[in-house]
Amino acid sequence: MLKIVVCMKQVPDTNEVRLDPETNTLIREGVPSIINPDDKSGLECALRLKDADPDNVHVTALSMGPPQADIALREALAMGVDDAVLVSGREFGGADTWATSCTITGALEHLDYDLIITGRQAIDGDTAQVGPQIAEHIGITQVSYVEGLELLDDKSGIRVKRQYEDRYHVIEVKFPCLITAIAELAEPRYMTVGKIFDAYQKEVPMWGLKDIEDKLDLSNIGLKGSPTRVKKSFPKQGKGKGVVLTDLTADEAAAAIVAKLQEKYII
Repeated sequence: MLKIVVCMKQVPDTNEVRLDPETNTLIREGVPSIINPDDKSGLECALRLKDADPDNVHVTALSMGPPQADIALREALAMGVDDAVLVSGREFGGADTWATSCTITGALEHLDYDLIITGRQAIDGDTAQVGPQIAEHIGITQVSYVEGLELLDDKSGIRVKRQYEDRYHVIEVKFPCLITAIAELAEPRYMTVGKIFDAYQKEVPMWGLKDIEDKLDLSNIGLKGSPTRVKKSFPKQGKGKGVVLTDLTADEAAAAIVAKLQEKYII
C-alpha cells in the first residue's frame, strides 16, 4: 500500500488581506479562504496516483490552521482523499515557517507515509520554506519545484521532473521522500455533488497540542517558538495615477522619460 500525505494550507483570499498591527500577522477571521494553489496541485497529483491504483494507494490530507480550515479539508475529501486531519490550537498560533514545519512534523510522526507532498509555497507568505524544512526535520530525501511525477516500475520510489530556471532535471528518489509541487504539476479536478455530500458525513479529527506533544519540542511552536520577527507589515498599496505627457515629439518624449528616470535616481 502506497501511503501519501498531502500537507495543505488554507490561505486567505489575497484581495482581502488584513493585518494585525500589534503582531504583524494576518487576520484570518471573517476573510474568504481557499486551498493554497500549489498545495491543490499536489493534492491532484496524489489523487491521480490513487486513480491509477485505487486499491493500493491511500491519500491523507493534513493541515495546520484555525478551526475553519476544516472547510478546506472537506474540499479535499470531496475531491477524493481517503482521510483528513486538522492540527489546530491556540498554542500553534502566530507560527513562522520554522514553528509551522516543527508542528507539522510532529503530526506527521503520528501518521504512516511513503510520500509527503507539499506545495512549493503559500500565497500568503511566498517563503517556499516549510516543505524543505519538514524533510530536514524528518531526515528524508526532498525534491522541490516538481512539475512532473510518476512511480518507478518497481514502485519503490518516484521519478520526478524538477523545474530549474531554463531547463529541468529528471530525478529518481526512493521512498520515503518529500516533494514540493508547483502549479504545473497537475490541474486540480472539480468536486462532485455526491462527493461533497459524502465529505460532510466523514469525521475530520482535530489534533491539539496534547495529541502530538510527545513528538514536539515545545520551545519550537507558535509565536514564542518562531525566530522570525517581522518589523512591519502592510497590505499592497495601489499605484498612483502617474503623469500623462501629451503633444510631445518623439525626441521630447524620450527626453522627458530620461529626465524622470534621472530624477528618481534610476539612471
